[in-house]
Amino acid sequence: MNRSARTNDRYSNPRRGSAGGDRGARFRPQGQGQGRPGQGSRGPGRRPAAPQGEFALPVTVTPALPAVETFDELDLPAEILKTLTGLDVTVPFPIQAATLPNSLAGRDVLGRGRTGSGKTLAFGLALLARMAGQRADAKQPLGLILVPTRELAQQVTEALTPYARSLRLRMATVVGGMSIGRQASALRGGAEVVVATPGRLKDLIERKDCRLDRVRITVLDEADQMADMGFMPQVTELLDLVHPEGQRMLFSATLDRNVDLLVRRYLNDPVVHSVDPSAGAVTTMEHHELHVHGADKLGAATEIAARDGRVIMFLDTKHAVDQFTKHLLGSGVRAAALHGGKSQPQRTRTLAQFKAGTVSVLVATNVAARGIHVDNLDLVVNVDPPSDHKDYLHRGGRTARAGESGSVVTLVLPNQRRDMSRLMRDAGIRPKITQVRSGEAELSRITGAQAPSGVPITGGAPATEKPKRGGAPFRGMGSRPGRAGGGSRQSAEARQLAEARKAARVRRAG
Repeated sequence: MNRSARTNDRYSNPRRGSAGGDRGARFRPQGQGQGRPGQGSRGPGRRPAAPQGEFALPVTVTPALPAVETFDELDLPAEILKTLTGLDVTVPFPIQAATLPNSLAGRDVLGRGRTGSGKTLAFGLALLARMAGQRADAKQPLGLILVPTRELAQQVTEALTPYARSLRLRMATVVGGMSIGRQASALRGGAEVVVATPGRLKDLIERKDCRLDRVRITVLDEADQMADMGFMPQVTELLDLVHPEGQRMLFSATLDRNVDLLVRRYLNDPVVHSVDPSAGAVTTMEHHELHVHGADKLGAATEIAARDGRVIMFLDTKHAVDQFTKHLLGSGVRAAALHGGKSQPQRTRTLAQFKAGTVSVLVATNVAARGIHVDNLDLVVNVDPPSDHKDYLHRGGRTARAGESGSVVTLVLPNQRRDMSRLMRDAGIRPKITQVRSGEAELSRITGAQAPSGVPITGGAPATEKPKRGGAPFRGMGSRPGRAGGGSRQSAEARQLAEARKAARVRRAG
């Protein structure tokens, strides 16, 4: 399928030809069973599967425009250039330098870059620039950015708002956990750009509060996580509703075989750019595997939490997060919990406290593994090892962002060592392995661990959730990697099965 060269006209860019001929076809799950090559469609001429569950990137037919060295070389409105200067954003990151010339020209783009590599401005500046001077009617946005989580939606909105304001473009954020009435009102008032999670946007469309037929620029950010969360059917439904001749951009930190469906069906001769595909390739990030014994894991984790400076600590389940947070507060560590069981106002307040330094330890499930940017965060701790290498890379991506340095530490019990070795191989990482105990100098050297004050903290941090009936305290502290729980990421297959049984709940999960 070839495509004629697109015009550089910022305001009109009709797509020529169909993106595969099966647009609107019924969704068929692709690549279930992560990391097993050979799954998914095997149409004529399909390229061999790439290793570790990633698909072979498409070959671009139309040559890509060359990368730039400065923003001034780009066809950006003067208002955006002035805003970039005012925010001291002077040199484009590699993924921005490579993709912006092509996305500004109207090309479809498939971009892969680790978290913190600058993907938001890579797609956001192009979207806003190409919409400059346009005005949306009520309920009919012109641009759409789909993201998997509320936190990422808010981060994208915050990052792009200064540039949108400079162009007098209106943005609306549409996510679950917030007032749907207010979001409907924002759409009725007119919004050129909508940043949305799939479930809530689908709800608003069903309520006839939003139409997508005028959307000519669509962005999918972190599409692989949307697939992992079981949102792929909703994503394809939404993509089938946008203008068929529009521009599509897909950016992600990883490109799994589930995402292959989106690339084949919805991207037309895309410009492909891959930079820093995994967190393991980041030279400013150190990886430590700390071998601990079960009886000492709680003590070691507590001392790490009591260090000077901020830290994100990941556990498997919501219950484990709440219990560990309660324990830290009782030990004198200013901690707060973040997981899917919290309301959106709670989650927003907790993140604001963590970013401001009021809270020094963010105890979280995988809900915090993407879409959270905190300046000068130099340590991420996997109290419970993640279930797969993707979770590891995205958890670790909270540190060493935008060229800064940082460390990722994983506490590993004896019965988890084999699984952890396999996970690290899949991630392409060779960690430094150290046997440690609480109170030892080596633990302090690697993590900055120190003894907590022991003076309980009774205020200043959000209250933890009431433990579930029959739940064992610190249940997640010694769990095996991949154990299903309130906040852990399940396999795509398990999530798709859960979605089939509880479709309504998944639609509103946001």
